Amino acid sequence: MDLGIAGKLVLVTGGSNGIGAAAARAFANEGCRVVCVARRKDRLEQIITELGGGQAGHGCMAVDLSAPNEATTAIQNLVNQFGNFDIVLHNLGGALGIKEPLADVGQWQRVWNFNAGISITINNLLIPFMKQNGWGRVIHISSISGKIGEPRLSPFGGSLPYAAAKAYLNAYVRGLGRELAEHNIVVCALMPAAVLSEGKYWDKVSQQDPQLARSFLESHHSIRRFGKPEEVAAFATFMASQHASFACGALIPIDGGRV
Repeated sequence: MDLGIAGKLVLVTGGSNGIGAAAARAFANEGCRVVCVARRKDRLEQIITELGGGQAGHGCMAVDLSAPNEATTAIQNLVNQFGNFDIVLHNLGGALGIKEPLADVGQWQRVWNFNAGISITINNLLIPFMKQNGWGRVIHISSISGKIGEPRLSPFGGSLPYAAAKAYLNAYVRGLGRELAEHNIVVCALMPAAVLSEGKYWDKVSQQDPQLARSFLESHHSIRRFGKPEEVAAFATFMASQHASFACGALIPIDGGRV
């Protein structure tokens, strides 16, 4: 299937590992120029080299987007260096270790900013260029927790601030998708359940306590396995394609039959 995105310039945040790295590879395979942003310079450079490096039009920037004003500065610098982005994949997110339902407001705000606020800041900078061009794709990696909530999963953990932040993100995506539909800009969110990414939570649990991981899958995933980053990346490239023009504000579960 011809996705019709060859030559497009793609920004991937959180692009050094897991879903972000898989998506970077998938977009590059479609002929896109890919720019990855994350904190780990060594991992970013490794991935960009794998894709063909600067000679193929790819690039990266090591930056902590959660630091004050860093998202704005980074995006401005990247636009100056590479030009206006046609596609953005927002892959930042996580509970930041904050799981207490009665955490103070400052902690809730940290989780909100990491899962939604940074993406909003970046969108506010990039979407005006997409409107001028009459085309754009804005893809958010949300979570199935934002749709079904985060029940008490003891001993599996679970974070109410994280689930609430993703629910906020989903509402934002639905509304923004409607606002931008007439400009041929598709805004969507992918909602994975547990995905096994190197160095992330379930990867660590699988190694340290395999029985706990199996119990979680048997209790909460009908497919009884973890998702793969490549499976989510495939949805991301399709939602960036010419075939996704009618999916304005779509919220797409990729959850292995999460129960």
